[in-house]
Amino acid sequence: MSIFKKALASVGVGAAKIDAVLDKRDYMPGERLEGEINIVGGNVEQNIEAIYVRLYTEYEVEHDDKKETRTALIGEFLAAGAFTINIKEKKVIPFSSTLPYDIPYSIGKTKVWISTGLDIKQAIDPSDVDPINIIPSPLADEVFRAFQELGFKMKSGVCKEAGRRHQLRLPFVQEFEFIPYAGDFRGKLDEVELVILSTGENVMEVMLQIDRKARGLSGLFAEALDMDESYVSLSIHKHELPGLKNTLYQLINKYA
Repeated sequence: MSIFKKALASVGVGAAKIDAVLDKRDYMPGERLEGEINIVGGNVEQNIEAIYVRLYTEYEVEHDDKKETRTALIGEFLAAGAFTINIKEKKVIPFSSTLPYDIPYSIGKTKVWISTGLDIKQAIDPSDVDPINIIPSPLADEVFRAFQELGFKMKSGVCKEAGRRHQLRLPFVQEFEFIPYAGDFRGKLDEVELVILSTGENVMEVMLQIDRKARGLSGLFAEALDMDESYVSLSIHKHELPGLKNTLYQLINKYA
């Protein structure tokens, strides 16, 4: 019977169960992700090699006008080393790790989740998946606020495969599309796309793609050749936030 139960546990029947419980659901980049992992033993004793916690998101890839969605590993850490879980035994293991600064925000289609799993040799690894909500950092929040005050509204926020312009740790960038609905840029621009290239607590590197509105035949020709788009990179420092709205206005107006 014991051998039969072990065989069943190896394919997930009667095996140990795992459930991760976070202290909260909303987090900012660079914040501590904290919680506890609840483990309940199954019908047989099992040797656990490790407990891992991994962060994931999805991003779009486009080839030949076809889009597909891929899953990206944002980060991972070891929550516990090897131990044995006895029959029906209950264990609670606290965990804590710092979220990376380049984790995408939960805006638009972008979803972020953690996967917590038990590493068991020669068996299906039990796992638990939990969504988490990544809110903009104070720096990003001020950038989004400045766009709003300039008469833009965010149309979308999506993770896309990183192009050749972006040499980053992750295979994707998060792109935010802003549409001018009021103010000086209404009628001048189609949109402004913002990509966060890297970020930290006090500085953020961004790229703006400024898409001018086509005007007449020459404008339509430029639009067809993507000549109506300008790319601008800039660093936004924490101490520059009071003048951020004016800085963005001058920069966007230069290419409008």
